[in-house]
Amino acid sequence: MALLFVSHVDDPELWRAELTGHVPGLEMRVHPEIGDPAEIDMALVWMPPEGLLASLPNLRAIFSLGAGVDAMLRDPTLPAHVPLCRLVDSSLTATMSEYVLLHVLKYHRYQDRYAQDQRHQRWQLRLPGPPATTRVGILGLGVLGSDAARVLGGQGFSLRGWSRTQKNLPGIACFSGEAGLAPFLAETDILVCLLPLTPETTGILNRDLFAQLPDGARLIHAGRGAHLVEADLLAVLESGKLAGATLDVFSQEPLPEGHPFWRHEAIDVTPHAASYSHPEVGAAVVADNIRRFQAGQELLHLVDRARGY
Repeated sequence: MALLFVSHVDDPELWRAELTGHVPGLEMRVHPEIGDPAEIDMALVWMPPEGLLASLPNLRAIFSLGAGVDAMLRDPTLPAHVPLCRLVDSSLTATMSEYVLLHVLKYHRYQDRYAQDQRHQRWQLRLPGPPATTRVGILGLGVLGSDAARVLGGQGFSLRGWSRTQKNLPGIACFSGEAGLAPFLAETDILVCLLPLTPETTGILNRDLFAQLPDGARLIHAGRGAHLVEADLLAVLESGKLAGATLDVFSQEPLPEGHPFWRHEAIDVTPHAASYSHPEVGAAVVADNIRRFQAGQELLHLVDRARGY
Protein backbone atom coordinates (compact mmCIF):
# COMPACT_ATOMS: atom_id res chain seq x y z
CA MET A 1 0.00 0.00 0.00
CA ALA A 2 1.32 3.45 -0.93
CA LEU A 3 -0.06 6.98 -1.19
CA LEU A 4 1.04 9.18 -4.08
CA PHE A 5 1.29 12.92 -3.29
CA VAL A 6 0.95 15.31 -6.24
CA SER A 7 0.96 19.11 -5.89
CA HIS A 8 2.95 22.01 -7.32
CA VAL A 9 1.94 24.37 -4.48
CA ASP A 10 1.83 22.29 -1.27
CA ASP A 11 4.88 21.30 0.77
CA PRO A 12 5.04 17.48 0.64
CA GLU A 13 7.25 17.19 3.71
CA LEU A 14 4.81 19.11 5.88
CA TRP A 15 2.03 16.82 4.68
CA ARG A 16 4.20 13.73 5.17
CA ALA A 17 4.98 14.68 8.76
CA GLU A 18 1.34 15.36 9.60
CA LEU A 19 -0.09 12.32 7.80
CA THR A 20 2.38 9.83 9.27
CA GLY A 21 1.64 11.26 12.70
CA HIS A 22 -1.99 10.25 12.18
CA VAL A 23 -1.34 7.06 10.19
CA PRO A 24 1.90 5.44 11.43
CA GLY A 25 3.65 3.37 8.80
CA LEU A 26 2.01 5.16 5.88
CA GLU A 27 4.20 5.06 2.77
CA MET A 28 3.95 8.36 0.91
CA ARG A 29 5.60 8.87 -2.47
CA VAL A 30 6.00 12.33 -3.96
CA HIS A 31 5.47 12.84 -7.68
CA PRO A 32 7.42 12.46 -9.93
CA GLU A 33 9.24 9.82 -7.81
CA ILE A 34 6.49 7.23 -8.22
CA GLY A 35 8.44 4.00 -8.05
CA ASP A 36 6.39 0.97 -9.07
CA PRO A 37 2.98 2.39 -10.16
CA ALA A 38 1.31 -0.92 -9.31
CA GLU A 39 2.07 -0.39 -5.62
CA ILE A 40 0.08 2.84 -5.39
CA ASP A 41 -3.53 2.44 -4.26
CA MET A 42 -4.28 6.00 -3.00
CA ALA A 43 -3.49 9.47 -4.36
CA LEU A 44 -3.56 12.85 -2.57
CA VAL A 45 -3.50 15.45 -5.31
CA TRP A 46 -3.91 19.03 -6.49
CA MET A 47 -4.04 19.62 -10.25
CA PRO A 48 -2.38 16.31 -11.24
CA PRO A 49 -1.07 16.07 -14.81
CA GLU A 50 -3.64 14.69 -17.23
CA GLY A 51 -3.32 10.94 -17.54
CA LEU A 52 -1.24 10.46 -14.38
CA LEU A 53 -4.00 8.92 -12.26
CA ALA A 54 -5.05 6.67 -15.13
CA SER A 55 -1.49 5.30 -15.25
CA LEU A 56 -1.82 3.79 -11.76
CA PRO A 57 -3.32 0.32 -12.34
CA ASN A 58 -4.31 -0.40 -8.73
CA LEU A 59 -5.51 3.06 -7.71
CA ARG A 60 -8.61 2.73 -5.53
CA ALA A 61 -9.08 6.17 -3.89
CA ILE A 62 -8.36 9.78 -4.88
CA PHE A 63 -8.24 12.52 -2.25
CA SER A 64 -8.23 16.14 -3.41
CA LEU A 65 -6.09 18.74 -1.65
CA GLY A 66 -8.81 21.32 -2.33
CA ALA A 67 -12.54 21.78 -2.23
CA GLY A 68 -12.83 22.11 -6.01
CA VAL A 69 -12.44 19.07 -8.24
CA ASP A 70 -13.59 20.46 -11.58
CA ALA A 71 -10.09 20.39 -13.09
CA MET A 72 -9.80 16.67 -12.38
CA LEU A 73 -13.28 16.01 -13.72
CA ARG A 74 -12.24 17.63 -17.00
CA ASP A 75 -9.49 15.02 -17.41
CA PRO A 76 -10.97 12.52 -19.89
CA THR A 77 -8.62 9.84 -18.59
CA LEU A 78 -9.72 10.15 -14.94
CA PRO A 79 -10.60 6.60 -13.81
CA ALA A 80 -14.39 6.53 -13.63
CA HIS A 81 -14.50 3.67 -11.13
CA VAL A 82 -12.24 5.25 -8.49
CA PRO A 83 -13.91 7.20 -5.65
CA LEU A 84 -12.95 10.88 -5.61
CA CYS A 85 -13.14 12.89 -2.36
CA ARG A 86 -13.08 16.66 -1.83
CA LEU A 87 -11.12 18.19 1.02
CA VAL A 88 -13.46 19.71 3.58
CA ASP A 89 -11.58 21.05 6.59
CA SER A 90 -11.93 23.97 8.95
CA SER A 91 -8.77 25.79 7.82
CA LEU A 92 -9.81 25.75 4.17
CA THR A 93 -13.22 27.10 5.13
CA ALA A 94 -11.81 29.71 7.52
CA THR A 95 -9.32 31.09 4.99
CA MET A 96 -12.07 31.53 2.40
CA SER A 97 -14.23 33.38 4.91
CA GLU A 98 -11.27 35.63 5.77
CA TYR A 99 -10.83 36.44 2.08
CA VAL A 100 -14.50 37.26 1.58
CA LEU A 101 -14.63 39.42 4.72
CA LEU A 102 -11.45 41.26 3.72
CA HIS A 103 -12.81 42.26 0.33
CA VAL A 104 -16.35 43.01 1.48
CA LEU A 105 -14.84 45.39 4.03
CA LYS A 106 -12.64 46.86 1.30
CA TYR A 107 -15.70 47.82 -0.69
CA HIS A 108 -17.83 48.80 2.29
CA ARG A 109 -15.13 51.16 3.59
CA TYR A 110 -14.34 52.52 0.08
CA GLN A 111 -10.76 51.28 0.17
CA ASP A 112 -10.93 50.59 -3.56
CA ARG A 113 -11.93 54.21 -4.15
CA TYR A 114 -9.18 55.48 -1.84
CA ALA A 115 -6.62 53.45 -3.82
CA GLN A 116 -7.79 55.12 -7.01
CA ASP A 117 -7.74 58.52 -5.29
CA GLN A 118 -4.14 57.94 -4.24
CA ARG A 119 -3.05 57.11 -7.78
CA HIS A 120 -4.68 60.34 -9.00
CA GLN A 121 -3.56 62.43 -5.99
CA ARG A 122 -7.12 63.15 -4.90
CA TRP A 123 -7.93 63.89 -1.24
CA GLN A 124 -11.58 62.99 -0.74
CA LEU A 125 -13.23 61.78 2.45
CA ARG A 126 -15.81 59.02 1.95
CA LEU A 127 -17.84 57.90 4.97
CA PRO A 128 -19.79 54.63 4.74
CA GLY A 129 -23.05 53.87 6.46
CA PRO A 130 -23.31 51.08 9.04
CA PRO A 131 -22.68 47.54 7.72
CA ALA A 132 -26.42 46.82 7.67
CA THR A 133 -26.74 49.30 4.80
CA THR A 134 -24.47 47.18 2.60
CA ARG A 135 -26.29 44.23 1.05
CA VAL A 136 -24.01 41.25 0.40
CA GLY A 137 -25.27 38.42 -1.80
CA ILE A 138 -23.53 35.03 -1.85
CA LEU A 139 -23.88 32.76 -4.87
CA GLY A 140 -23.48 29.26 -3.47
CA LEU A 141 -24.49 28.27 0.07
CA GLY A 142 -22.42 25.14 0.55
CA VAL A 143 -19.79 24.74 3.26
CA LEU A 144 -17.77 27.76 2.09
CA GLY A 145 -20.71 30.05 1.33
CA SER A 146 -22.52 29.26 4.56
CA ASP A 147 -19.46 29.99 6.67
CA ALA A 148 -18.73 33.22 4.78
CA ALA A 149 -22.31 34.28 5.55
CA ARG A 150 -21.80 33.46 9.23
CA VAL A 151 -18.62 35.57 9.40
CA LEU A 152 -20.17 38.50 7.51
CA GLY A 153 -23.25 38.32 9.72
CA GLY A 154 -21.01 38.76 12.74
CA GLN A 155 -19.96 42.11 11.27
CA GLY A 156 -23.56 43.22 10.82
CA PHE A 157 -23.87 43.11 7.02
CA SER A 158 -27.26 42.60 5.37
CA LEU A 159 -27.10 39.10 3.89
CA ARG A 160 -28.82 37.17 1.13
CA GLY A 161 -27.83 33.95 -0.59
CA TRP A 162 -28.69 31.89 -3.65
CA SER A 163 -28.29 28.16 -4.18
CA ARG A 164 -29.48 25.50 -6.59
CA THR A 165 -31.85 24.07 -3.99
CA GLN A 166 -33.56 25.93 -1.15
CA LYS A 167 -31.56 26.48 2.04
CA ASN A 168 -32.66 27.90 5.36
CA LEU A 169 -29.86 29.66 7.21
CA PRO A 170 -30.23 31.96 10.22
CA GLY A 171 -29.78 35.64 9.48
CA ILE A 172 -29.71 35.30 5.70
CA ALA A 173 -32.49 35.72 3.13
CA CYS A 174 -32.26 32.54 1.05
CA PHE A 175 -33.25 32.26 -2.61
CA SER A 176 -33.03 29.25 -4.90
CA GLY A 177 -33.44 27.99 -8.42
CA GLU A 178 -33.93 29.90 -11.63
CA ALA A 179 -36.96 31.77 -10.27
CA GLY A 180 -35.05 33.00 -7.24
CA LEU A 181 -32.04 34.41 -9.05
CA ALA A 182 -33.50 37.73 -10.25
CA PRO A 183 -34.93 38.83 -6.86
CA PHE A 184 -31.66 37.78 -5.20
CA LEU A 185 -29.60 39.92 -7.58
CA ALA A 186 -31.90 42.94 -7.50
CA GLU A 187 -30.91 43.88 -3.95
CA THR A 188 -27.26 42.80 -3.89
CA ASP A 189 -24.63 45.54 -3.60
CA ILE A 190 -21.64 43.17 -3.33
CA LEU A 191 -21.95 39.84 -5.15
CA VAL A 192 -19.75 37.01 -3.86
CA CYS A 193 -19.39 33.94 -6.10
CA LEU A 194 -18.55 30.69 -4.26
CA LEU A 195 -20.41 28.31 -6.56
CA PRO A 196 -19.14 24.89 -7.59
CA LEU A 197 -18.42 24.59 -11.31
CA THR A 198 -21.05 22.54 -13.13
CA PRO A 199 -22.49 22.68 -16.65
CA GLU A 200 -25.31 24.83 -15.21
CA THR A 201 -22.98 27.36 -13.54
CA THR A 202 -20.40 27.64 -16.33
CA GLY A 203 -20.55 31.21 -17.63
CA ILE A 204 -23.12 32.28 -15.03
CA LEU A 205 -21.28 35.55 -14.36
CA ASN A 206 -22.25 37.14 -17.63
CA ARG A 207 -23.75 40.32 -19.07
CA ASP A 208 -27.33 39.20 -18.39
CA LEU A 209 -26.63 38.47 -14.73
CA PHE A 210 -24.70 41.70 -14.20
CA ALA A 211 -27.59 43.67 -15.72
CA GLN A 212 -29.83 42.49 -12.86
CA LEU A 213 -27.57 43.94 -10.15
CA PRO A 214 -28.04 47.48 -8.83
CA ASP A 215 -25.97 50.13 -10.59
CA GLY A 216 -22.54 50.42 -9.00
CA ALA A 217 -22.48 46.91 -7.55
CA ARG A 218 -19.20 45.08 -6.95
CA LEU A 219 -18.13 41.49 -7.59
CA ILE A 220 -15.93 39.22 -5.46
CA HIS A 221 -15.21 36.07 -7.47
CA ALA A 222 -13.53 33.17 -5.67
CA GLY A 223 -15.43 30.29 -7.29
CA ARG A 224 -13.96 28.94 -10.53
CA GLY A 225 -12.53 30.75 -13.53
CA ALA A 226 -15.07 29.28 -15.95
CA HIS A 227 -17.95 30.93 -14.06
CA LEU A 228 -16.93 34.30 -15.49
CA VAL A 229 -17.37 35.58 -19.02
CA GLU A 230 -14.36 37.89 -18.96
CA ALA A 231 -15.38 40.12 -21.88
CA ASP A 232 -18.76 40.74 -20.24
CA LEU A 233 -17.12 41.85 -17.00
CA LEU A 234 -14.88 44.29 -18.84
CA ALA A 235 -17.92 45.66 -20.67
CA VAL A 236 -19.98 46.31 -17.52
CA LEU A 237 -17.03 47.91 -15.78
CA GLU A 238 -16.50 50.17 -18.78
CA SER A 239 -20.17 51.15 -18.82
CA GLY A 240 -20.19 51.84 -15.07
CA LYS A 241 -22.85 49.23 -14.38
CA LEU A 242 -20.36 47.57 -12.02
CA ALA A 243 -18.01 49.72 -9.96
CA GLY A 244 -15.37 47.11 -9.22
CA ALA A 245 -14.34 43.46 -9.12
CA THR A 246 -12.01 41.31 -7.06
CA LEU A 247 -10.93 38.17 -8.93
CA ASP A 248 -9.10 35.18 -7.48
CA VAL A 249 -9.80 32.61 -10.20
CA PHE A 250 -9.40 32.79 -13.96
CA SER A 251 -10.11 30.79 -17.10
CA GLN A 252 -6.36 30.57 -17.66
CA GLU A 253 -3.98 30.34 -14.72
CA PRO A 254 -1.50 31.88 -14.25
CA LEU A 255 -3.22 34.95 -15.68
CA PRO A 256 -1.37 35.61 -18.96
CA GLU A 257 1.01 38.52 -19.28
CA GLY A 258 -0.70 41.46 -20.94
CA HIS A 259 -4.21 40.37 -19.92
CA PRO A 260 -6.43 43.48 -19.46
CA PHE A 261 -7.26 42.45 -15.88
CA TRP A 262 -3.69 43.16 -14.76
CA ARG A 263 -3.86 46.93 -15.23
CA HIS A 264 -7.59 47.64 -14.94
CA GLU A 265 -8.18 50.34 -12.34
CA ALA A 266 -11.41 48.75 -11.09
CA ILE A 267 -10.11 45.16 -10.82
CA ASP A 268 -8.07 43.63 -8.01
CA VAL A 269 -6.29 40.37 -8.89
CA THR A 270 -5.14 37.66 -6.48
CA PRO A 271 -3.40 34.46 -7.69
CA HIS A 272 -5.94 31.77 -6.69
CA ALA A 273 -4.98 32.48 -3.10
CA ALA A 274 -8.36 32.90 -1.40
CA SER A 275 -8.60 29.53 0.32
CA TYR A 276 -6.00 26.99 1.39
CA SER A 277 -5.62 24.16 3.85
CA HIS A 278 -3.14 24.15 6.71
CA PRO A 279 -1.48 20.71 6.70
CA GLU A 280 -1.86 20.35 10.47
CA VAL A 281 -5.63 20.67 10.01
CA GLY A 282 -6.24 19.13 6.60
CA ALA A 283 -4.09 16.08 7.31
CA ALA A 284 -6.45 14.96 10.07
CA VAL A 285 -9.34 14.92 7.57
CA VAL A 286 -7.31 13.08 4.93
CA ALA A 287 -6.00 10.63 7.54
CA ASP A 288 -9.56 9.81 8.58
CA ASN A 289 -10.35 8.90 4.99
CA ILE A 290 -7.15 6.85 4.69
CA ARG A 291 -8.12 4.82 7.76
CA ARG A 292 -11.62 4.38 6.35
CA PHE A 293 -10.12 3.21 3.07
CA GLN A 294 -7.85 0.72 4.82
CA ALA A 295 -10.80 -0.60 6.84
CA GLY A 296 -13.08 -0.90 3.80
CA GLN A 297 -15.48 1.73 5.14
CA GLU A 298 -17.41 4.41 3.24
CA LEU A 299 -15.27 7.45 2.43
CA LEU A 300 -16.14 10.99 3.49
CA HIS A 301 -16.87 13.93 1.16
CA LEU A 302 -17.38 11.78 -1.92
CA VAL A 303 -17.85 13.71 -5.15
CA ASP A 304 -21.04 13.14 -7.12
CA ARG A 305 -19.51 13.18 -10.60
CA ALA A 306 -22.87 13.75 -12.24
CA ARG A 307 -23.35 16.98 -10.27
CA GLY A 308 -19.67 17.97 -10.41
CA TYR A 309 -19.15 18.38 -6.65
